Amino acid sequence: MPATGGPAAWAVRATNDDVPLDTPRVPAREAAERELSRPEYHENDPNLLQRALDTFWDWVSRLFDSAAGATPGGPLGLVVVTVAVLALLGALWWRLGTPRRTPAPAGSLFGDDRPRSAAQHRAAAEEHAAAGRWNQAVQERMRAIVRSLEERALLEPRPGRTADEAAAEAGHPLPAHADELRTAARVFDDVTYGGRTADRAAYQRLTDTDTALQRAKPVLTSPAPGAAG
Repeated sequence: MPATGGPAAWAVRATNDDVPLDTPRVPAREAAERELSRPEYHENDPNLLQRALDTFWDWVSRLFDSAAGATPGGPLGLVVVTVAVLALLGALWWRLGTPRRTPAPAGSLFGDDRPRSAAQHRAAAEEHAAAGRWNQAVQERMRAIVRSLEERALLEPRPGRTADEAAAEAGHPLPAHADELRTAARVFDDVTYGGRTADRAAYQRLTDTDTALQRAKPVLTSPAPGAAG
């Protein structure tokens, strides 16, 4: 047998070294590519949407990595900046509240509560005012105004009437107070449906209107829409 390091072994190695390494591999690689391109090998591949999402999240990850490198303090600095931004947004939301959309349409002035007299509404208004609940005080005082006009037969009692409707109808027998009635109805709507907050001054205006209307003499030269008699 020839020695391992003999001329014959050297000749064999030399002959093998002269053969290009890729020569037998090219057909095998092409066959493998053809085999792997068959549809059954790709049934579980991610769909187009999933690939797009993967690409997007890879981009976001690279973006945060870049930001972390550019932010003083590295990743810790990025976390601090992110927390600060979130805290600022939370403070703005708490201070300004949730942005309001268009006010809800005006509903019934008295709602679904059992009927109460003008005196009862006035007493409730005073109770709310004494406790500083100005929104409720304004609402009850407006109800007292309208109920008083109904009790005096200047308005016909009608379920579902709104504050605006009551003010417009009452302006016919009480033309000198038409502007005051419209202002009172607007304050009621702003507080009840517009998200506004009433104060002592707003409640005092409605109280003064209520007092003035109790002393006012109606003008009944022509039938007032919705008025009795």
